[in-house]
Amino acid sequence: MNNPYACRTSDHEISRRRVLGALAGAGGAIGLGGMLSPAMAAEIKKQDKQVLFIWLDGGISQLESWDPKPKTEFGGPYRSIPTSVPGVHFSELTPLTAARMDRLTVIRTMSTSDPNHSTGVPRIQRGDPKNRGVDYPFLGSALAKLLPWPTNDLPPYMHIKPGRGGFQYQDAGFLGAKYGALALGEGKPPIHLYRPDSISDEADEVRNDLRRFANAQYREQGRRDSSVDAYEYSFKMAEQLMKRKDLFDESTVAPKDVERYGSHPLGRHLLQARRLLEAGVQFVKVTSYHWDMHGDNFNMHRALVPQIDRPFSAILDDLSDRGMMDRVMVVLMSEFGRTPKINTRIGRDHYPNAWSMVLAGAGIQRGVVVGKTTANGVACDDSQYDVGHLYHTIFQALGINSKTTEYMNNGQPLPIAHDDYSPIQEVLA
Repeated sequence: MNNPYACRTSDHEISRRRVLGALAGAGGAIGLGGMLSPAMAAEIKKQDKQVLFIWLDGGISQLESWDPKPKTEFGGPYRSIPTSVPGVHFSELTPLTAARMDRLTVIRTMSTSDPNHSTGVPRIQRGDPKNRGVDYPFLGSALAKLLPWPTNDLPPYMHIKPGRGGFQYQDAGFLGAKYGALALGEGKPPIHLYRPDSISDEADEVRNDLRRFANAQYREQGRRDSSVDAYEYSFKMAEQLMKRKDLFDESTVAPKDVERYGSHPLGRHLLQARRLLEAGVQFVKVTSYHWDMHGDNFNMHRALVPQIDRPFSAILDDLSDRGMMDRVMVVLMSEFGRTPKINTRIGRDHYPNAWSMVLAGAGIQRGVVVGKTTANGVACDDSQYDVGHLYHTIFQALGINSKTTEYMNNGQPLPIAHDDYSPIQEVLA
């Protein structure tokens, strides 16, 4: 659904550069859909750590989700309901997730420094490291670099999002285009995934020779290597995807799964994410827009929160049923929370001071709430955590020592997470 109450700042309309344009080739397929065959389940178990990163762009209200404050001055009209963990309550808008709290860790005292979309999004998705004059990678690119490279020939970092797709090489920062994200607009594969029958193998090879020649010419003419690298790498990824067209064949999706996840974009995209994770994609990011409730906050949350509650609970069930939860980390978060105080448009504004997020899966404790906010939700009542803490925690949970591991950038060693912070030990299994 569209959100008429969003900020309308330019960063809500960022259009990533589209790089993927022409594909060619052919390949076989392995059918997915429904539960996995024993052979495929065994193959999945051999694979290394994976991450599902769900990004609610704009900011879900912690008060209408994971940290309700009913009957307080800022609590709003919704009740709190018990979860599957005694003593832990969620908003009544999240009944399905509440029933699965015993698989989750909820951090209720995230406290970050940036209330703005345009600066806050890249800071939080880069872990907000100290400024060293370089663009740090987004989390997906960082893990594509830091985790063992997968052997399945699929792009390690894929991003399912509304709108257009393309190759997001900017996500990689100083790591270089190889670690960028392949974005699937509306969950669809890159355009021209199927080579026209009229183009023979010989003609296709001539086209590829021409492409390689043009790229070499661009380099000789002084074009930025990173731009040419992005083109070349995006083409290689496209070739790999052409061998797995089955991942985008909607006819193989069980109708009951569509019903379980929901037919709205977030439901469809999380179902697509499950298929990519089953296939072994290392990092899958799913973005949902319209979570910027500066007006009509309560009706907007009543409409939107079920759109994450339902598919989020479904994918937790599916990952559990497939024996994947010990290997797949699930991160559900926003840019920030929403202000406890209601504004004149019955909305909640941006609030980085005290907000909540959810983790599950690989390396993460189950059935744990970390941190506590004040009775009216205005402030953190005990320990508060920066995104720097969070990135240390994610890296450690995935088996990466975030205190000793470094990037090397032109001979310069760089820490992979903020120097001043450490992992949140209560979160780690």
